Amino acid sequence: MPIDLQTALGAELPVREFSWTPTDVQLYHLGLGAGARFTDPAELRYLTDGTPQVLPTFAAVAPTLGETEPPRVSFPGIEIDLAKVVHGHQEIEVHRTIPAAGKATIYRKISEIWDKGANAVVVQEHRIVGSDGDPLWTARSSIFARGEGGFGGERGPSAKTALPERAPDAELLAPTLPQQALLYRLSGDRNPLHSDPEFAAGAGFPAPILHGLCTYGVVCKAITDALLDSDATRVAGFRAKFAGVLYPGETLRIKVWREGAEFIGGVTVVEREDAPVLTEVSLRIA
Repeated sequence: MPIDLQTALGAELPVREFSWTPTDVQLYHLGLGAGARFTDPAELRYLTDGTPQVLPTFAAVAPTLGETEPPRVSFPGIEIDLAKVVHGHQEIEVHRTIPAAGKATIYRKISEIWDKGANAVVVQEHRIVGSDGDPLWTARSSIFARGEGGFGGERGPSAKTALPERAPDAELLAPTLPQQALLYRLSGDRNPLHSDPEFAAGAGFPAPILHGLCTYGVVCKAITDALLDSDATRVAGFRAKFAGVLYPGETLRIKVWREGAEFIGGVTVVEREDAPVLTEVSLRIA
């Protein structure tokens, strides 16, 4: 059904409570590939029993931990087939260090809807408040829905952030595992696009693709490890736009520039002639 702009735009979604444990944090980090340097004390901070440090990108999965059903794109005024949807962008702003265990409440709304002609972009904003009543983090994300445009909305912004015209300050390689999507999905994203070859083929892909949020987390961790001494508490926020797909087992090339209190960059796939995967990458330093 076409998007009902008047109903959907600004719609507030049900408020929910959720919780997480150190085991959830450890499993999430393992899904990003943590533990490859299994004798490195800095690496093991992500996997310590009881009080593992929490990479801020954990915020993107914390509200859906333990879910076993495929997600649905069903909001007031919006009903979209999951096979038509890809992640557009993801942004996490951390208001304080995320604890290894906690309880929180999520407040959600549809903040923007853009009509791109044949396609549509739907933006959600999530505000997460801890059990003590103070903000923990804010998440903003968008989905790109193929064939769902033409409903009469505004086209929206299209400006791109240009990278510096100089050599990157760092170039990092981050390999992924063939089974990475099957491990990462245990943190709550059971979209069959990442595990079912037949579903992936029906969506136009030759094989299941890695979750965009997994790539997002891998890149944040790689920058944190290489440029912030593996100290996740120094990350104030992380943003990226999804520009292409990554197949499990491929290698990410991450080019990073330091701009004041921010690392910016882009991410490509080594095995496919540096095809873009993430653009407009921004890690803000606390």
